Amino acid sequence: MLNSIKTAVQEFGWIHTGIGLCGNVLFLLGSIAFLPSLTLVQMPWGAVVEWQTVGVWLFITGAALMAVGSLGSLLVQVYEAQARRQSADDRSRSGAG
Repeated sequence: MLNSIKTAVQEFGWIHTGIGLCGNVLFLLGSIAFLPSLTLVQMPWGAVVEWQTVGVWLFITGAALMAVGSLGSLLVQVYEAQARRQSADDRSRSGAG
């Protein structure tokens, strides 16, 4: 299980950037929803809500996506650092023998 997570994190590292970027866009849209000229929006299913409520949910979703993207990027860096250390250890052992 741990090996499959490690492989997914390393092989698909670009996904973390995409997730973080989506979070940034949602956060920006959430900021726009707080502009004073925006008041109410009618949702496709007929409900009328305040733009500020939409903005709050965009903020929350955007922040969560940014956190997931950053966590994935951190894991990539940790796994790459471990691989470099392991490679350096292997070279030093083979050179010392």
